[in-house]
Amino acid sequence: MTRNMAEVKLGPVNSIPPGEGRSFAAGTEKIAVFRTRAGAIFATQAQCPHRGGPLADGLVGGTVVMCPLHSWKFDLATGEALFGDCGVKTYPVRVDETGEIILTI
Repeated sequence: MTRNMAEVKLGPVNSIPPGEGRSFAAGTEKIAVFRTRAGAIFATQAQCPHRGGPLADGLVGGTVVMCPLHSWKFDLATGEALFGDCGVKTYPVRVDETGEIILTI
């Protein structure tokens, strides 16, 4: 089964300070977008699968986010849990030539 993919503009990349995340609504999806201190952009589901914590409020170190509720860590590139067995969904995301965050859902 193929699913139609759509690109959604989320806003300027400068709206996310380096080393932080922000939550966005993209259609029916709730997305957390992270900007690492090195300037890389990643997008995951907005809630931690363990206790529903708001991942965008978590601590970002390198390409890892730590859930603010229970300190589980997730790789932002792959969605894999560094401890535990429930990962997070990731989404393709990029910054276009005008500095806008473009999410593919």
